[in-house]
Amino acid sequence: MTWGPEPERSRPDRSHRIGIFGGTFDPPHVGHTRVAADVADFLGLERVLWIPAGEPPHKPSGRVSPAAARLEMVRAAVRADRRFEACTLEYDRPGPSFTVDTLETLRRAMPETDLVLIVGADQFADLGAWRDPERILALATLAVMDRDGASARMAPPELAGAERAHTVPVRRVDVSSTRIRQLVREGRDVSGLVPPGVLDVIEREGLYK
Repeated sequence: MTWGPEPERSRPDRSHRIGIFGGTFDPPHVGHTRVAADVADFLGLERVLWIPAGEPPHKPSGRVSPAAARLEMVRAAVRADRRFEACTLEYDRPGPSFTVDTLETLRRAMPETDLVLIVGADQFADLGAWRDPERILALATLAVMDRDGASARMAPPELAGAERAHTVPVRRVDVSSTRIRQLVREGRDVSGLVPPGVLDVIEREGLYK
């Protein structure tokens, strides 16, 4: 299942199409900026909202960098593309950051907008473990990032609305936040793996040491 630009007659009755790109972003890196740009190009997204989780619900407390530092890194990363925008919705909201709550808030604020939730193939396969996954599928169209046909090798979740998810081809970038944190701990150069402003925050705040 692949989704390209839709013919005019089949477009949803929405005035805009906006991507929702959430995550821990600890740190955001060049892989994030490249795949987000690929999805925006492929789907003709007007904007891509980068939403760093305030309290990631599936990661133990103390295992992630402070939310303020991660938000500052996201604000630096979004300078890579004029369509990117940092969104503080989950940062401002107390408690664990659940995607369904974020989508509910965005839907109320933008009722005429086609919300496109950008997820990885592994996240899509595990969607059944998320809070209220069928509500997520009702609130937004899912764009599943497909690196080298990875999504075709994964069984989609058995959820109402899952058939409306669409795959979007993106570039494969061999970099991860986990690897960057390890390299920083080892005192190695990561300047080519993160946007320049992100590296400034890492160094100034002494992150990952």
